[in-house]
Amino acid sequence: MKKNEFEAILENWCSILTREARESVFESSVLFEGRVRELMSELAGSDSTFTIDFSPRQQAFPDIAMGDYGVEVKFTSGDTWRSVGNSILETQRIESVKYIYIIFGKMGGTPEVRWADYEQSIVHVRTSHVPRFEVDISVDEAVTKKPLFEEMGIRYDDFRKLPMQEKMRYVRAYARQMHPEGRLWWIEDKGANDHSVPLQPRLYTSLATEEKIRLRAEAALLCPKIVSSGRVRNKYTDAVFFLLTYHGVVCHQARDLFSAGSVASPKNDSQGGVFIEKALKLIEKDIREAAERLDDALFEEYWGENVAPKDRIKKWLEKADKHATDWKPSASLFLDESS
Repeated sequence: MKKNEFEAILENWCSILTREARESVFESSVLFEGRVRELMSELAGSDSTFTIDFSPRQQAFPDIAMGDYGVEVKFTSGDTWRSVGNSILETQRIESVKYIYIIFGKMGGTPEVRWADYEQSIVHVRTSHVPRFEVDISVDEAVTKKPLFEEMGIRYDDFRKLPMQEKMRYVRAYARQMHPEGRLWWIEDKGANDHSVPLQPRLYTSLATEEKIRLRAEAALLCPKIVSSGRVRNKYTDAVFFLLTYHGVVCHQARDLFSAGSVASPKNDSQGGVFIEKALKLIEKDIREAAERLDDALFEEYWGENVAPKDRIKKWLEKADKHATDWKPSASLFLDESS
């Protein structure tokens, strides 16, 4: 099958999926990917080349392989065409696939499903625990960025075959090109296994209050260990590194995030109590918004599992209760979830 023929099939699949999403929104990435597989199997007919595997190996890339062609499925409950992509390591790459496409289900705003060429969709590289691509399939030229590999000056197929050390040389060059006057001290070449995010650092203390709250909510959600006793060492480590590696924000004092009196009681209207409990109570709404907004890939990375947006607060409470010893998060936070 020629590429233009396969792309015509992709267009048909996306039209059907868009119609279905507008009739009844897909509530999770698992449901969406399952329906994509079903539809592909139905429309592939008797072509044995397009046999769909309904029990693929975990973390395989791309998600769906069909002979020379592969489809990576992306999903968001938000109103955006931008998403965290797969790791640049591609250790689970299915080598038989020559051409990769994205099928992206956007359930926020007006639900819609689009397809795009994978290489042309990658617009950025960032890291949380490992370097990850960022994809964007916006059609608005004012929003869409230039493909990453055009910026790097290398084809994706050539980049993916490089050893990690060589890949990071391209990432560092890209970072310096993006921020020629920035002090990108964390991306210096320190060895084959060292890497971090190519972002211009900002100090947490210099951020506007609204952004501080948004970032605290994201960090609290992804890193429930923050509710641990003050006697637990490194309880804020994951949260601090999340801010640094995902947002390029440096927080010198972890207590500035949750345990400082100014955070737990900004109006200085009460004393005592568990400061972390009081700090989280103040940003419950913001944590809920983060649960709806953040990409599935972040939960897979920080929680080790994919959880539907509607279930994330309940799951967070379960995790937080296991970490807390001096208090019980589910007894005082998000009471509508734990009742």
